[in-house]
Amino acid sequence: MLLCVCVMLLVAAELSFCLDEVSLDAKWKEWKISYGKKYEDVEEVYWRTIWEQNMRIIEIHNQEAEQGKHSYKLGMNHRGDMGTPDTEALSPLSGERKSFFVHISSEKNNKSDSLPKSVDYREDGIVTGVRSQGNCGSCWAFSAAGALEGQLARKTGQLLELSPQNLVDCVLDKGCDGGYMGLAYKYVTDNGGLNSEEDYPYKQKCRFKPSAVAAQCKGFKMIPKGDEDALAEALNDVGPLSVVLNVGDKTFDFYKTGIYYNPECDENQQSHAMLLVGYGETAKGEKYWIVKNSWGEHWGEKGYIRIARDCDNHCGIASQASYPLM
Repeated sequence: MLLCVCVMLLVAAELSFCLDEVSLDAKWKEWKISYGKKYEDVEEVYWRTIWEQNMRIIEIHNQEAEQGKHSYKLGMNHRGDMGTPDTEALSPLSGERKSFFVHISSEKNNKSDSLPKSVDYREDGIVTGVRSQGNCGSCWAFSAAGALEGQLARKTGQLLELSPQNLVDCVLDKGCDGGYMGLAYKYVTDNGGLNSEEDYPYKQKCRFKPSAVAAQCKGFKMIPKGDEDALAEALNDVGPLSVVLNVGDKTFDFYKTGIYYNPECDENQQSHAMLLVGYGETAKGEKYWIVKNSWGEHWGEKGYIRIARDCDNHCGIASQASYPLM
């Protein structure tokens, strides 16, 4: 049965939240220990209430998934005490910056029929390990660094972790408040390079070292907006790509496994930058994209998510895709 095409009509069963107070107490204590969460006595009631609400969302969703209503499951993670989805605003572009973007837009090659059935750059050794951006709105920097890492590995045969912090500190005045991958690529081009993670670790001040340049960039290209065939072509030809998705639903915060398809996910509300590293198809013919997040390995499928592919640009995955030129 193809995802996004076939809809199963089921008799709705009554769903219930099955955890009693004793079980909730035990799970709350276990969760705090697992993720190093500590609260003042007065605050703990508030944060636990949010956590219980999220537990309810997760359990009810997974009951529905067992009935075949969803193609993915949720799981509690380090984001359990978040009251609203944690989205990151991407910086607006001035007229000068916009002209830089439009000038180097990519074109589709119309060869989607000849593409391999699956691509996974993790298996090719050109994707670094999953990292965590923490409480900083630096998804854009991790996405850009990941795309640069992929190009560097393809060009030199060397897989090297590059520095998101270098981008956070030096591209914008307040890099933790959001940014844009195109501006990151422009910075690397104008600056003459980017430092490695080793030379410029996460959580520092702007201390770029010209003598320790690990990667350079000549510009970047944008994929035609909303075109998933062009996205697949570019991914196959070029390597990992920067993408921006709508992650404004709770189900994204607590995604655990499966192919993410949410009918409520608006393709025009992208808010979080990630790294597209592959695509594939299940034995049932369900197509998906493989996307690397920057929320640590506790989230999703060890830091990754599979998102429905060829489903009308689901969550905007093909709306703002780009890659750097080396």
